[in-house]
Order: sequence, then structure tokens, then C-alpha cells
Amino acid sequence: MIRYAVIETGSKQYRVAPGDTIIIEKLKGVDVGAQVEFDKVLLVSNDTVQIGQPYLDGATVIAEITKSYRGPKLHVFKYKRKTRYRRKIGHRQPYMEVLIKEIRL
Repeated sequence: MIRYAVIETGSKQYRVAPGDTIIIEKLKGVDVGAQVEFDKVLLVSNDTVQIGQPYLDGATVIAEITKSYRGPKLHVFKYKRKTRYRRKIGHRQPYMEVLIKEIRL
């Protein structure tokens, strides 16, 4: 029985187990309700721990997209004194909520 795995997506690593819900950066071209397959699996733990170099061959994590949303607005303000230079911009990062279904070896 596979207990957990470590996957990489969006240049970040996540420890996942079946039934977990994680928040990742938005994946392009994927809608809510779609199933995604993460093939960049770094580590799988069942009775023993298997570590990839850098990834495990043939290991995948199956997940389902449950929600897509945008994070809070961040304000960026640039200012240079004595020159009347001011710029204010905002940014909202898109995120996805993912439900881990199963880990395959």
C-alpha cells in the first residue's frame, strides 16, 4: 500500500497522499473537473522508500481539479524621489485546488 509521494509541479515540491487536497499554481489548458497526471514523481513511500534520480520511472500521481481561483491582490508601488516618478500596479496569482486520487508505481 502506497502511503505518500513527493511530486513536482510549478517548480515546487508537494508531499501528497491519496485523499489529500493541495493548492498548486494554475495549469494551462486544464478545466475544473478534469483529471491530471503528474509524472514528475521524486519519491514514493510504501513499506520501503524509493527515491528517483531525479524522477522515478513509471511512477505517476492521478488527481482531479476541484476548484480554480485567484489569490489575493498584491500591490507593487515603484517610486523615485525628486523626479515625480510613481507607478502602482497590482497582481493576482491564479491557483488550482487539486484532489489526489491515487499513486501508481
